Amino acid sequence: MRLSVIGCGYLGAVHAAAMASIGHEVVGIDVDARKIEALSKGEAPFFEPGLPEILAEGIASGRLTFTTDMSAASGAKVHFIGVGTPQQKDGYAADLTYVNAAVDALLPYLSPGDIVAGKSTVPVGTAAELAPRIEAAGATLVWNPEFLREGFAVQDTIDPDRLVVGVAGGVGVSSRFARSTTGEGDAGGGGVSSRSSLARSTTGEVDAASVLREVYAPAVAKGTPFIVTDLATAELVKVAANAFLATKISFINAMAEIAEVTGADVTQLADAIGHDVRIGRRFLGAGIGFGGGCLPKDIRAFSARAEELGRGESVAFLREVDEINLRRRDRAVQLVVDALGGQVFQKKVTVLGAAFKPYSDDIRDSPALDVAVRLYGLGAQVTVTDPEAIDNARRAHPQLTYVADRDEAIRDADALVLVTEWDEYRRELAPSHASTLTAGRVIVDGRNGLDPAAWRAEGWTYLGMGRP
Repeated sequence: MRLSVIGCGYLGAVHAAAMASIGHEVVGIDVDARKIEALSKGEAPFFEPGLPEILAEGIASGRLTFTTDMSAASGAKVHFIGVGTPQQKDGYAADLTYVNAAVDALLPYLSPGDIVAGKSTVPVGTAAELAPRIEAAGATLVWNPEFLREGFAVQDTIDPDRLVVGVAGGVGVSSRFARSTTGEGDAGGGGVSSRSSLARSTTGEVDAASVLREVYAPAVAKGTPFIVTDLATAELVKVAANAFLATKISFINAMAEIAEVTGADVTQLADAIGHDVRIGRRFLGAGIGFGGGCLPKDIRAFSARAEELGRGESVAFLREVDEINLRRRDRAVQLVVDALGGQVFQKKVTVLGAAFKPYSDDIRDSPALDVAVRLYGLGAQVTVTDPEAIDNARRAHPQLTYVADRDEAIRDADALVLVTEWDEYRRELAPSHASTLTAGRVIVDGRNGLDPAAWRAEGWTYLGMGRP
C-alpha cells in the first residue's frame, strides 16, 4: 500500500521507516529541509536503536523516500499525521498549531476514498473538529494513537502490544474479531471473521478500519489486539495511559517521601506490594521521576482539557502527580548538598546522564539535566556525561561542562549523581573502579539502580531516594 507520513520527527520518522520495513511504499514529508536531507541519506536525526538499519534498508529498497513537497502525498491511500503537540508557552494546554498546519497543507492533495490517520497525541475532541474539513475533501478521518517507548520505538511500531483505531460513529468491533486479515476468527471463537463483522455496516468509517488492518497486517496476523472505537475514546486511550503511568510513578515517589522520614526502604516496599497482581512491580521504581516529551506535557494538557470540558475535578489529582514528580528533583539536589556538608559551592559534581531515559538522546524535560542545572545554580562545578545526549544537552545548557568519557568525567569529583540508568553507570561501573578515579566518596543514586552495600563496602557514602 502507498502511505504518506506527515511530520518526520521522532514519531513520524520511526513510523515511516517501520511501515516501509513491513513492505509498504512510504513517503515521509516534513517542512524541515535539514531533517529531510538527513533522513534521505539514511541518517537518523536522533538516537533510536534499530532506526538507522530500517532507514537504510527502506531507502535502498526504494520503498521509503522523504521530501518537503506536500504534493508527494498524492496517490497515497493512507496519510498518517505524526506532528508534535507541545505544551503551549503560556499555559498547560497542548499547542495544536502543527496538527492544524499539517491538515491544511494536506487537504489539497487528498482524493475521495483517502484515509487520514491521526497519530499525534491530541486533546479529546480534536478529531471531531478536524473531521468535517477532511470529509469535505471526500476523505475519512480516523485516530490511530501511538504507544511508543523511546529506546524501543521500532519494536513497538512493528510489533505493538495493541492497535487502536477510532472512527466516527464508534463502530465497536471486538478485538477478538480482528485477529487476522485472512478472514479467520480467533482460535477459540465462533469463526466470525473480521471482514464479515465489518460487512454488517456500510459506513466509510468501517471501511477505513479495514484498511488500517491491512496496513498493520503482520501485527494483526500475529494476534495483536485490534480495537475499533469512536474518535473520542481513541484520543483518550493515549492520554489516559500516560496519566496512569505517571500516577503510578508518582505514587511510589510519594511513598519514598514517607520512607525518608520514617526510615523505611521504598525499594523493599515496592517489591512487596508489586507481588499483588492487581498492582504489579513495573513502574514502581522510586527515583527522581519521569521526564521526556510525553508524560509531563500530556498530563498537563489532559488537566487543561478537562478544565475546558468543565470536569477539571475529575483529573485534579494529576496536578499533584506533577508536583510530586518535580519535588523528587529537588530531593536529589538536597541529598548532594547535605552529603557535601551543606553547600556545594566550588565542589566538583559529576552528573551521570543527560537524557531523560536510557537508550535515547532526548533531553526534553530531562530530570537529569534539571538536577545538573540546579546544582550549577548553587555554585557547583558540574560535569555531565552521557553516551548519546551530550550534543543535545550542550545546545540547551552550554554553561555546563560536558565530558563524553565516563571515567574522565568521574575523575577527581567530590560527588557523583546517577540520574539516567545507562548500563555503563548502573551495571558496569564498579565502586572499586570508581575509587581509583576520585578521592570523593559520595554517590547519590537518583534511580535506586545501584547496590548500596557494594558501594558502602568500598567506603562510599551512598544515598538513595527513599532508602535508609
